[in-house]
Amino acid sequence: MTTTMNSESSNNSNTPAAGPVMTSSKQPVQSAKNVDTQSVLKRLQSELMALMMSGDSGISAFPEEDNIFCWKGTITGSKDTVFEGTEYKLSLSFLTDYPFKAPKVKFETGCFHPNVDVYGNICLDILQDKWSSAYDVRTILLSIQSLLGEPNTSSPLNNQAAALWGNQAEYRKMVEKLYKPSS
Repeated sequence: MTTTMNSESSNNSNTPAAGPVMTSSKQPVQSAKNVDTQSVLKRLQSELMALMMSGDSGISAFPEEDNIFCWKGTITGSKDTVFEGTEYKLSLSFLTDYPFKAPKVKFETGCFHPNVDVYGNICLDILQDKWSSAYDVRTILLSIQSLLGEPNTSSPLNNQAAALWGNQAEYRKMVEKLYKPSS
């Protein structure tokens, strides 16, 4: 179990809230906030390497430019689903409490799906109340890819998509109309 200290209550009044704190031996010591940021940075770097080495089909993600806390991801619809051949862009935003709190994940490209609203918000339990610090970016992407083919129609964010889901032929036509390039 990891405990973080509130920087306001743990610092002396003449000690800055962030940055090195000097001890009596004049050696700089990292503040709790900087240590937390560094551990998140290391975790995200490790996850990036693991994701790149995993070779998982249809998922990828990379930091946006030089900001390791903001990633752009891509998911391709799985074979034998109505989303087969479609590609979706996602944004992943990590805060300094990651991995103890889930990142904010949204579809950047439109996704007609029972568990995705028109703003790209995703209703997925592991991104909310079922989050675990054992999850990583790869787990998130694979879970969203799986959700595409196996939605939870009893908890929809998009009622139209949920109502149409039972008719896969019509649903496939809607997905193709909306997202697949015409030949």
